[in-house]
Amino acid sequence: MQHRLDSVNTQLALRDAPARFIARYAAYYVIPAALLLLVAHYLITVQFNLSPLYLRLASFAIPLPFGMAAYIVSRVGVRSAFGLGALVAFLSVSGMLTVIGIIDNVPIIPPTFLEWRESFEYGLSIALAFLTGNILALLVFVVLPTTIESGGKPSAGAFRIARTLGQHVGEEGLRRRARRIQDLMRTVGPLAGVVATAAGSAYTGLKGIIGG
Repeated sequence: MQHRLDSVNTQLALRDAPARFIARYAAYYVIPAALLLLVAHYLITVQFNLSPLYLRLASFAIPLPFGMAAYIVSRVGVRSAFGLGALVAFLSVSGMLTVIGIIDNVPIIPPTFLEWRESFEYGLSIALAFLTGNILALLVFVVLPTTIESGGKPSAGAFRIARTLGQHVGEEGLRRRARRIQDLMRTVGPLAGVVATAAGSAYTGLKGIIGG
C-alpha cells in the first residue's frame, strides 16, 4: 500500500508541476551521475589510457547509488527509475562520444551500425545499473523490513501452497509454513529484479570487451 501511495504521489507531482518536477530530479539524480561518468571516462580513457574494463565497471558502480537514492529520497518507482537511468545514459554516452570526437578528430556520431549498437548497449548498461540501485533500495528498505515485521494471519494463497506441501504438521505448523512461504513470495520478486537488472547491466556493458 505504501509503495502504491508513493507511486501515486509521484505521478501527481509530475502532473501538477512537470517543469519543476523534471528539473528537481535532473538536478538530484541525472546531471550529477552523468558528470561523474564523464569524469571517469576522461580519467580512464584519456588521462591514464587504462583498459576499457575499468570504465565499464565504473559505469555500473556510479549510477547504482543514484538509483538507490532516487527511491530512498524521492520514492521513485521502477518505471521512472529506468527513465532517469536512460537520461543519464543518453547524456553521458553523448558526452563521451563528443570528447573522443574532439580529441581524436573523428566523427562524433557513430558512422557504422556496429558502433551504434555498441553505444546503445553501453547506454543500456548504464540505465540498468541505475534501475538495479532502485530495486535494491526497494528490497532493502521496504520489502525486507516489511517481511521481518509482518504478522497476523498468512494469506489464503500461502495457506494453499503450504497444504500442497503436506498437511500432517498440525494447524500451528501449517500456519508457520504458510508464513514462511508468504515472506518468501514477498522477497523473491524484488530480489529477482536486482539479479536480472544487474546481470543485464553487466552483460550489455562487458560483452564488447569480453567478446560476447
